[in-house]
Amino acid sequence: MQRIERVTALPAAWSHHGTAFHHAAEQVERSNRAMGADEAVEAFSERYGLLVNAALDKEPNTDRWLSASGSGGDDIERRYVLGQEQTRHYVEWVNETQPEVWTTPDDQPALELYFMVELGGVKVRGYIDQLIAEDEASVRVRDLKTGTMKSKFQLETYKVAVTQKYGVTVNRGDWYLAKNGGLSRAVKLDEVTEEQVGERFAAMDAGVKRGDFEPNPGFSCRFCDMKHACSFSTSKT
Repeated sequence: MQRIERVTALPAAWSHHGTAFHHAAEQVERSNRAMGADEAVEAFSERYGLLVNAALDKEPNTDRWLSASGSGGDDIERRYVLGQEQTRHYVEWVNETQPEVWTTPDDQPALELYFMVELGGVKVRGYIDQLIAEDEASVRVRDLKTGTMKSKFQLETYKVAVTQKYGVTVNRGDWYLAKNGGLSRAVKLDEVTEEQVGERFAAMDAGVKRGDFEPNPGFSCRFCDMKHACSFSTSKT
């Protein structure tokens, strides 16, 4: 609905929360972790404020904002404080555990690493939050999450993209969970193949071309930014 019918999405503070957290974490890593917790929190706060204010200019009625709990206005304020706490905890965690960010062949830290690859005949592009060096021959793909973990297919795609683009081995992946201030369990990726991932992208691409958008109304409708324009939504505003 958003990309084909061009419906304007409902705003949500959780989106800006995640973006601002990623920004702060990236600044910490690009400073070689010289950036302290107070400075990182300031980076989060500034970016969050800019994003929220820009969204409020487009939709000033916070009753129309999506929220996991409470009103949209309450959620904006709550996530400002929560994001600051999570940013501070990230700085503490990363300085304690000292994961080694992998360096690309062109001598750049593998942070917010852009890729464009072809999988199953489909051009796939994205950004990988971090690649972590595990040993001389392999790296681990890592995604930062302020919300819940997504399908491990995300990590599988990253593994194939990294292997295709850089020729390095990826045996594992994980998520840094800002809610918990630590890592998820590692996801095994050593047996994931480019053919397997490519088949799924080919199937998804074929479905889009057929216009095959099967509705799946239910609990998740509460968090869908298209529910206001969807005839199948169970929680329209």
